[in-house]
Amino acid sequence: MRKQPIKLLHWTVGALFLIHGIYRVTAGIVDDFGVFFTALGWPFGLALAWTITCMEIICALALLIGLWWRIASLYLVGQTLAGMILVHWPHGWFVVGAGRNGMEYSFLLIICLITIIWQNEAE
Repeated sequence: MRKQPIKLLHWTVGALFLIHGIYRVTAGIVDDFGVFFTALGWPFGLALAWTITCMEIICALALLIGLWWRIASLYLVGQTLAGMILVHWPHGWFVVGAGRNGMEYSFLLIICLITIIWQNEAE
């Protein structure tokens, strides 16, 4: 009985990351993401942006099909935490309403990923 809610969480979180990665590619904004990294002074900004985007899509698919989901979840925790610190932290907590572009959504995703890892650990 416990597996179904966790599978729903796998599918939901996987779908959210998949949509995010695919949108970045189809909207043609991966290069803009690379410019962001270059502006931070990081080398190979464009390659980093494409790597992050591809890994986001691959890890999302892993969650959706249930293959290597633990490794995928751990990677996505790290990626989301980095994004939370680099992008959202300066804007505060709230995504909308009392603020704009804050870190609350990233925090929720991290908690969901940790829940996926812990719940399946017990099974």
